[in-house]
Amino acid sequence: MTQRAQWGSRVGFILAAAGSAVGLGNIWKFPYETGTNGGGAFVAVYLTCVLLVGLPVMIAEILLGRSTQKSPVGAVRELSSPRSPWQAFGWLGVASSFVILSFYSIVAGWSLHYAWLALTGGITNTDTSSLQNIFTEVFASPGINLFWHIFFITITMAIVLGGVAKGLERWARILMPALFIMLIALLLKSFTLEGFSEGMSFVFGFHSEKLTAEGVLEALGQAFFSLSLGMGSMVTYGSYLRKQDDIVSASITISFLDTLIAILAAVVLFPIIFTFGLEPSAGPGLVFVSIPVALSQMTGGALFISIFFGLLVFAAITSAISMLEPTCSYFMDEHGWTRKRATLVAGTLVGIFGIPSALSGSTTFFGQDFAAIFGRNWFDTADYLATNWMLPLGGLGISLFTAWKMNEAIRKHNFLSGTKLGVFYRAWVLLLKLLVPIAITFIFLHAVGVV
Repeated sequence: MTQRAQWGSRVGFILAAAGSAVGLGNIWKFPYETGTNGGGAFVAVYLTCVLLVGLPVMIAEILLGRSTQKSPVGAVRELSSPRSPWQAFGWLGVASSFVILSFYSIVAGWSLHYAWLALTGGITNTDTSSLQNIFTEVFASPGINLFWHIFFITITMAIVLGGVAKGLERWARILMPALFIMLIALLLKSFTLEGFSEGMSFVFGFHSEKLTAEGVLEALGQAFFSLSLGMGSMVTYGSYLRKQDDIVSASITISFLDTLIAILAAVVLFPIIFTFGLEPSAGPGLVFVSIPVALSQMTGGALFISIFFGLLVFAAITSAISMLEPTCSYFMDEHGWTRKRATLVAGTLVGIFGIPSALSGSTTFFGQDFAAIFGRNWFDTADYLATNWMLPLGGLGISLFTAWKMNEAIRKHNFLSGTKLGVFYRAWVLLLKLLVPIAITFIFLHAVGVV
């Protein structure tokens, strides 16, 4: 039996797992949700949800991986039985990461395209109308979307081919510090803007009158999805840990880093928003239209536009490698494939499955006809199914399995092993048994429009 690959160090694991959690959603979706739901009040609810829901599920996922040294399917099977129906949740985790990467790479491709335009001066000193036209053209262009989709998947495969220590960990050590440096550069610039104090008041001011029940559910969902839970990534990354590694403090650190970057992104964006009179709740248009317009009006605008889209690209890559790894790990664990074969097959399959998403903006390919039948194009359908159905159900299943099905002695031993925070074991189990399933159920019901 081939010895399982392991992380070279605790820091390497934390950076890789934090990179998995830190993605495009941290850079634009968290500020967007904050802008829509009352600023500081939303941030307070979000932090509470991370602590009481996100963190317990993360510990559970990493614990499953480390205790079995297997990917999601094998982990659940080993801790239950060969024919246990609980295995479905392991399969769901692998499937979720596969589907998400297939359309996530399209958005990453937009970031790559804009980074290229920024470097070549294609979006410098461009007005809002022109940038809106550029984004419309990019979204509708089969050639642009296919090129960057294939390019991004190829980059992701190249990193994953390197293995755990020389691929995932090595690049996490490069990309995560670079991401922080770019974020700090933008943060220092935001300090100098006229709208800085107004932006800080918006982000940290407690505007409770704007926070609705729906906003609370949005905070709950954002906390869960931002940490890359329910997609098998944390189970797989946990399987590369040593038995004595402290998973509790590592999970806390990962959650902290992910939350810190989301808040820093808000601190960067809102001074820009208020300085240039932009709409705080503009959504994706804020990233690809409004922010480039605002940055281009600053001194050194071309440089800061390049840094901003470089930030998006790096965030996308760190998440993408964690989405490809569960499928690769499944092939290696369950079928005995080499990493090279598993990566090439998994990456190729994701690339092929993502082609309809790349073409969804074009009225001459899959987009229009598919939307006419299902009400959404392929891209939106894959996004809807993965985000609203697969991830919540996967997270719910892992939580219930860990809390109610997993052997108590094994669960307790693995929680306590290597940690000085064993005092929190009972609280963790209680949260997993009661609060977390209720919270995830509300996320699911809200996502599908029931509540």
